[in-house]
Amino acid sequence: MTNKHLATYLNDHLSGAVGAIELLEHLSKWEGQPGRTLASVRDEVKLDRDALRGIMDKLHVAESPVRKAAGWIAHAAAQLKLRLDDPSASRLYRVEALEAVSLGIEGKLAGWKSLEAIVDAYPAIQSVDFGALQGRAAAQRSRIEALRLEAGREAFVTAP
Repeated sequence: MTNKHLATYLNDHLSGAVGAIELLEHLSKWEGQPGRTLASVRDEVKLDRDALRGIMDKLHVAESPVRKAAGWIAHAAAQLKLRLDDPSASRLYRVEALEAVSLGIEGKLAGWKSLEAIVDAYPAIQSVDFGALQGRAAAQRSRIEALRLEAGREAFVTAP
């Protein structure tokens, strides 16, 4: 049987992935290369969400509708905050949204590391390639960071 705390942890990460996908969906409408990069990261985050669901299945952890709803509410609140800060959803919105995505990816990377550290206790997940998941998260973080810094320069240095 899976530890209750682990089930909560996995559901929290699943909720975060769902929110990140929604945010990346909005950001991927950015024109040019940034939009293509964000769409690519969004697609990878979907793969990571699916990998997490696979881990949850292997551990017999059900998706929590309460946590899913809480994640949706948190995403809606974040969107509201971002829109209040920058109603046109342009420069400041992009900086803050990219920071949120970056922090989420950092959390995901930490999650993969935490799960890798406990595989001995959960034989069902010993076949999961946590190294590959961590590598993908690090690459995502790097690409998002480059866009975040570019967006920061546009928002804070370039005149509106």
